[in-house]
Amino acid sequence: MKLKVQSIHFDADRKLIHFIQKKVDKLETYFDRMVDGEVFLRLNNEGIDNKTVEIKLNVPGTQLFATEKARSFEAATDQATEALRTQLKKFKTKIKNGRA
Repeated sequence: MKLKVQSIHFDADRKLIHFIQKKVDKLETYFDRMVDGEVFLRLNNEGIDNKTVEIKLNVPGTQLFATEKARSFEAATDQATEALRTQLKKFKTKIKNGRA
């Protein structure tokens, strides 16, 4: 899936971008018709959990979104992809039942 990663006020290294791409690609096992996605990485100045990851996925007919904060971008990505996995399962159920 085509994924656009934007890091705000810093430059993300290739290792982090590759990690995010790999995690989001795993979501295709739950729903294989995802169109594309965007990821926003932010550094916050306050608190311990100062890394924010926002993931927006475009699927036919709607857009799914998750945002998470954690101590590291990897942890926040894990949490956000888990939230999206749940959303994808619900969306897929709605499609099967003819409500979407």
